Amino acid sequence: MSKLKLPITEKKVVENLIPQKKPFVMVDKLIDFSENYISAGLKIQKDNIFVNKDIFQESGIIEHMAQTVALYTGYQYFLKKMPAPTGYIGSIKSVEISHLPKTGDEIETKVKVLQEFAGVTLVDISTFLNGNLLAVSQMKTIIAS
Repeated sequence: MSKLKLPITEKKVVENLIPQKKPFVMVDKLIDFSENYISAGLKIQKDNIFVNKDIFQESGIIEHMAQTVALYTGYQYFLKKMPAPTGYIGSIKSVEISHLPKTGDEIETKVKVLQEFAGVTLVDISTFLNGNLLAVSQMKTIIAS
C-alpha cells in the first residue's frame, strides 16, 4: 500500500510513521497532508508524561508540534516505502502559548513547511483547541545522519 486514506486515526499506524515510541508519542492522528503542509492531532490522556494535575504542560505542546513535523517527514518517507528517519529539533525561533489544554482535550496542529533542504526543515506551526489558536511557533528540525 503506497498511500493511506486520510485522516489516519488508528494510533498504531500513526506511531509507525514517526521514530518516537511510547510513552513519548505526542501525535495520535494524521488529519491532512499535502506538499508543504500537514495537520495532526492528539487527544490528551491522563497518563501522558507531559500532564501535571490534569494540565498538558508547555513542554508537551512543543513536543507535539515537533512530532507533527516528524510525522510530515515520516509520511513522506512512507510514501517512498522507506522507514521514518530519526530527527531532532535544531532550533526554536519563537514559541507563544496562550493557554494550556486539559486531559480529555483534543489539540490539532497545522504545519506549513517554509523550506526543506539537506534534511533541514523550517516550519511555521499553529496549534488549536476547539478551533481556537492555542500556540504558535517557528522551528527548524533536522534529520539525524
